[in-house]
Amino acid sequence: MKNPSLIKNEGKIKMQYFLDTYAIIEIVMGNENYREYIFDNEQAICTIFNLMETHFYFLKNFGPIKADEVYSSVKPIVIDIDDSLIKDANALKLKHLRSRMSFADCIGYLTALRFNAKFITGDYAFKGMENVEFIK
Repeated sequence: MKNPSLIKNEGKIKMQYFLDTYAIIEIVMGNENYREYIFDNEQAICTIFNLMETHFYFLKNFGPIKADEVYSSVKPIVIDIDDSLIKDANALKLKHLRSRMSFADCIGYLTALRFNAKFITGDYAFKGMENVEFIK
């Protein structure tokens, strides 16, 4: 799995972005508002937990063939995380218990902060938070 950092492309530095589960689903479903946030192995990142939630969504709603297809297309952007992110994510979830943030998205949000990647979501629980690009 890759180690996220700023990417150099033809002498220019491109900012990475973190796709939460909501964003991944919207991209796959063809939401035009997410067009610029594709599964670009050079820029997009997510965690195995977002991949897991995404696979479950497509398994439940579209069956195993579509779920496995989406899994395979998202897998290349999955990055490793460490134990400190999991512990910090639990503290974030506890702090925002009423907002119903998923564990996966709490881990993702903190991963985005750690790696200076914009957190891309349409989840209202994150609307207005630092480093969030909220898209419907």
